[in-house]
Amino acid sequence: MRDIVFTRASGWIPNVIREDGELKLMLGAGADANHAPRTFTFPIGEAHLAVIREDLARHLLLWSAVLPLCDAAGTRGRLDENAAIALLDPVLLSTPADVDALFQRIPWDRGRLIAHGADIDLLERGQVCAATRAATETPNGKRAQEYHANRRRAERGAVLGPLDAAILKYTGQYLHGATAPRRMSDAVDSALLPEVMRVIATAEQACAGMRIGRDPRRGKRATDKRDWDRMATTVDAAVHRAHPGLVDDAVRTVSFLMCSEAADRSRSTPMDDDAETAGDRAHFGGGARKTPLSFTDDKGVEKKWLPDNPRTATAEFWEFVGDRSAADNEVFTIEDEEMGEGIQLHFYADSIARITTVRESQGGGSDPEYRVEYSLVDGIGGYRNLVSAFVRGGCAALEHHGSWMPDAAEFERARRRRDAR
Repeated sequence: MRDIVFTRASGWIPNVIREDGELKLMLGAGADANHAPRTFTFPIGEAHLAVIREDLARHLLLWSAVLPLCDAAGTRGRLDENAAIALLDPVLLSTPADVDALFQRIPWDRGRLIAHGADIDLLERGQVCAATRAATETPNGKRAQEYHANRRRAERGAVLGPLDAAILKYTGQYLHGATAPRRMSDAVDSALLPEVMRVIATAEQACAGMRIGRDPRRGKRATDKRDWDRMATTVDAAVHRAHPGLVDDAVRTVSFLMCSEAADRSRSTPMDDDAETAGDRAHFGGGARKTPLSFTDDKGVEKKWLPDNPRTATAEFWEFVGDRSAADNEVFTIEDEEMGEGIQLHFYADSIARITTVRESQGGGSDPEYRVEYSLVDGIGGYRNLVSAFVRGGCAALEHHGSWMPDAAEFERARRRRDAR
């Protein structure tokens, strides 16, 4: 039978329970293999209960000292009760000086004390008892997150000025650099907001007119990494030039914001519009192409495009790629059976082959004869241009797009030279 003997307003601070007549400290920490919270208990005495009741600071210090033992137990291990019991007298019953000395020797959860209001400067100087005098029962998790974020930056040698911090708060990346950036004016002190907006305006002007296209080779919502890197480099250079006092963290978060917004605009654009940004719709086969096309992948899946389709052939093809492309499916073909020609895209090798029928199959079971020529491709932009040119004018339209090599061995040597560079 388990009865609650003492608890504080904040439910996470360890409770004192009586279980089968024995006093125990009970705390939740970590999670099991199924991600459910784990609960640990270990015996305490009446003297320990008296201190826990009367002294919030000592209660929090004990919690901070026991948490590393819970972490060590992992998802299914047992708490080291002997180690936990050994902490009771030194943390709860010793003099402040002895407690401070103890915390110099043992692992402890600094963030837990900071969340409950401990003085950070005193903690850094090792005065844990003095630091927790002003502690509160109600935690402020954001305070601990800010501390850890600043500590990680300090370890990298990054020291934020007021404007740097304001920019990171504006993008929502002050606490977590991996968080998707967004615009949060309310998070910035009103006195600094005009300066932040000047930095943002510099970035917007630098990348005006630039776009980040999609890369269907990596899925329907994937975007072109080269476009992203190009925009990030442009914005970084402009912001560094116009605002030389900003640290790299602040500059990077601004370029991250610009690139993320451009990528989101691209993802929300219908594939037809995305395909047509490089030229007029008629050039892409919207009404010009008179023969059907067949799209196939390396798994043998086929999709037909007919001239009366309201969508462009290029849009349909890239949607097919976005749906089907995978690590084990990186070869796609577009074939015009009536014209006897096609192209084969090798995404795994950044290359393409154009295939032209030289002689149709004759009677008597003779096979048709094909001419195959190879070319290297420069990223998704190169693939888009080649696909568009083929849709517009067949293999003949590819003549001025790249250097075409009929010899497979020669092409392989060229590919290896490129990859070596």
